[in-house]
Amino acid sequence: MSNYDIVIIGAGHNGLACAAYLAKAGRKVLVLEANDEVGGLAATREFAPGFRASVAQTLPQLNRGLVDDLNLEKHGFKLALDAMPTVAMAPGKSPISITSGALSGASAEDSAAYPEYRRLLSKFADAINPFWHKRPPMIADGDMGDLATLGKFGWNLRRLGKDDMRELMRMIALPAQDLMDEFFQDDALKAALSWDCNIGSKLAPRSPNNAVLALLLRMSGDLTDGLPLPAGGAGGFTDALAASATSFGAEIRCGAAVEKVLIDDMSVSGVQLSNGEQVQATTVISNADPKTSFLTLLGAQHLDVQFTHRISRLRNQGYVAKLHLALDEIPIFTGLEKPAGRLMLTPSMKYIECAFDDAKYGGYADELPMEVIIPSLVDDSLAPVGKHVLSANIQYAPYAVKGGWDQHREQFLANALATLSQYSPGIESQVSAAELLTPADLEQQFNLAGGHWHHAEFAIDTWWMNRPTYGASQYTTPISGFHLCGAGAHPGGGLMGTCGANAARAILEDR
Repeated sequence: MSNYDIVIIGAGHNGLACAAYLAKAGRKVLVLEANDEVGGLAATREFAPGFRASVAQTLPQLNRGLVDDLNLEKHGFKLALDAMPTVAMAPGKSPISITSGALSGASAEDSAAYPEYRRLLSKFADAINPFWHKRPPMIADGDMGDLATLGKFGWNLRRLGKDDMRELMRMIALPAQDLMDEFFQDDALKAALSWDCNIGSKLAPRSPNNAVLALLLRMSGDLTDGLPLPAGGAGGFTDALAASATSFGAEIRCGAAVEKVLIDDMSVSGVQLSNGEQVQATTVISNADPKTSFLTLLGAQHLDVQFTHRISRLRNQGYVAKLHLALDEIPIFTGLEKPAGRLMLTPSMKYIECAFDDAKYGGYADELPMEVIIPSLVDDSLAPVGKHVLSANIQYAPYAVKGGWDQHREQFLANALATLSQYSPGIESQVSAAELLTPADLEQQFNLAGGHWHHAEFAIDTWWMNRPTYGASQYTTPISGFHLCGAGAHPGGGLMGTCGANAARAILEDR
């Protein structure tokens, strides 16, 4: 039986970031990954001969501190593109290009409103941003550090000034529809900007709850001033994290599925692998989603009934499908000289809302809202010479589709291709191979309960000191020595590594 200081379950980007920080601090760390490669949803995989893509794709939330702390550039991390624009598209209308600084192709009224929209949202994001990178407080214990965090949070909000603080308090729970209607007139522009409010959630533009908070989280990165694409796909980022972790002394084992966490007198003593091997450790950190972590790996018998109920009630059913296409040539999108950007095939918020209405009852729309990029335009490592990869996030694809995905896969793919052809006529004839990953596929292939790529919805009731739930919101859990470091922990989903970095720092602070 081998012995380590710390065992980390799962070599996704958060698990690798956590391992790197802990190994750098001198801990003996073992990372166990069930799949044959590191990266999880951020692994760059060959989905057709010569064509490579990843489920996660951009790095809007990545912070410079993590890149520098872990020497990621030394280990091969670089950007293929540092600021990809967003392009709002609608059939029969000219596209609108969106950057952090300005709009191109928009009306004079919308162009004039955009700077104030960006000023407000950026100011709010800057005020909250430091707290994404800290352990959230727990109110009940009255810990001085927690009280100090709450005080700093309040002070940051007060520094916004009376008028802007009032605006934040008013806007924080607005539906995306109301937020966009306050600033803009163009339907496609409003729909494109609202995408980051609801992507990955069982929510639509008219849904109240978390729209502004989710948008602020998506704006929290400081690596670049736009939407960066990592060279080599998202796997370029996770490979660098793995190399960093091993350079500090961490050991990574792939093809090593953990069956259960071993408990001795309400404290962890290690893990048992599916092959029966046991590994001793006084600290076990799970990068798996909360339901898998607590209900499968740990076991409800070791937990308080009320805590178990809260974990069981987490909303973790995915609503996003991933589409990868192998293309024989660069597709032509109407109105664009070159499809270089994040193309938002969302002509209006009503269009998104109607698609959501179909999905909420276990169906899906004929016309599917989607977010499209062609990363091979700036990264020739992803496709053979002269050919290209199209990668799309598609809403809404319910985890529990009526009749099951085996029955609906072909039709959903046909609907997606038909939607694409409205913007790129003839694109179907350019497709040599396609990969469709539904939430059910993500669950099966990546050991992700519910197929939700954020591990649980990001909402008012599951953020900051409540993520994933109280009693497990500071990366600690009711079981001594058992911790969380995945997207189900604070601050949540997104390709940034902050959950893993925060968890590592919290563990080091407590020892």
